[in-house]
Formats: sequence, structure tokens, C-alpha cells
Amino acid sequence: MSFKMAAAIAYRNGMPKADPVLLEPIGRLKCTVPDGCMGNILGEINRRRGRVLGMEPAGDEDQAVDAEVPEAEMDDFSTFLRQSAQGRGNFIFDFIRYEAVPPQVAKKVIESSSMPA
Repeated sequence: MSFKMAAAIAYRNGMPKADPVLLEPIGRLKCTVPDGCMGNILGEINRRRGRVLGMEPAGDEDQAVDAEVPEAEMDDFSTFLRQSAQGRGNFIFDFIRYEAVPPQVAKKVIESSSMPA
């Protein structure tokens, strides 16, 4: 029992000194949409905390967008794309790395967790 208490005290005292950060998975989004939908897609990527890396023509009237977006923000992207592009868009999303969560998002996650203090 004394080892459990010592570990709990060490953890409680050590975590603030270690300056921990939350990490989130980041993925590469490759999205192809008609030219007329490009503004909506770019705005949505930015709203989802994404970074647009580039755009290029992808056929006669299509554009391809290359971006990095947090995986947590991609849960309903397929629905948005289908509505925005009237079913004429497609995308591929692959994991690439982990990044530190922005402080305002980390604060929400920490406040919503049910970990005892």
C-alpha cells in the first residue's frame, strides 16, 4: 500500500514539473471538388483547424486540394463534402503524425475529462 501512495504522490508532484502536452493525430487530406465548390471547401478546412498546403487543377472542371487537418475535426467531413459538391467530390484522408493540441482546445479537453485531481 505504501508503494501505491508513494507512486500517487510522485505522479501528482511530478506532472506539473514535467510540463505535459496533449497530442492529437494529424492527417493528410486530398480532396477533389468542382471549381464552384472550392471556396466552401477551403473555408471548411480552415474552420476545422486545417492548413491548406496547395491546390492544383484536376481535370476539366475540378480542383484538387492538399491539406493537413486534425483527425478529431474530420468526423462529418464526408457529409459536408457530399452536400457542398452535390455528390461530385471525393477525398482521401491518411494519418501522417501527431502534433500538440492548441492551448484553447487542450483546456476544453482537460475540463471535460473526469480524472480526479
